Amino acid sequence: MDARLSHADTATVDELDEEFDSFPSSRQVDVLKTRYDRLRCIASRMQTVVGDLATQWERFHSLLSWRDPRATALFMISCLVAAVVLLFTPIQGLCVLLVLYVLRHPRFRDKLHSSPFNFFRRLPTKVDSLL
Repeated sequence: MDARLSHADTATVDELDEEFDSFPSSRQVDVLKTRYDRLRCIASRMQTVVGDLATQWERFHSLLSWRDPRATALFMISCLVAAVVLLFTPIQGLCVLLVLYVLRHPRFRDKLHSSPFNFFRRLPTKVDSLL
């Protein structure tokens, strides 16, 4: 193992004290509350990220399973056409088009979100039906 990539030297005194503390803890209550609050903060951030990922996955899933079978078929056909176009277009051409689009003049940029992004954000998720 490479010792330079382990980040062992960046551990604080409190983290080392927490790591080598006995069970049950021999520390005072206020130290334990601080540790618990830090753990709750990290867990809440993780829960937020996992919830956002689940929401995006549900939106993607709703693209493939529309209530109207014709809409699902049209979406799958458009995905197939896009895949065929991407298959036969050289990657350099796609990269040039992408760079030209990203580096366009600010006068031609729209201040609103793009239509596909707006469409994807409006797709239903299970969060909408929990109430």
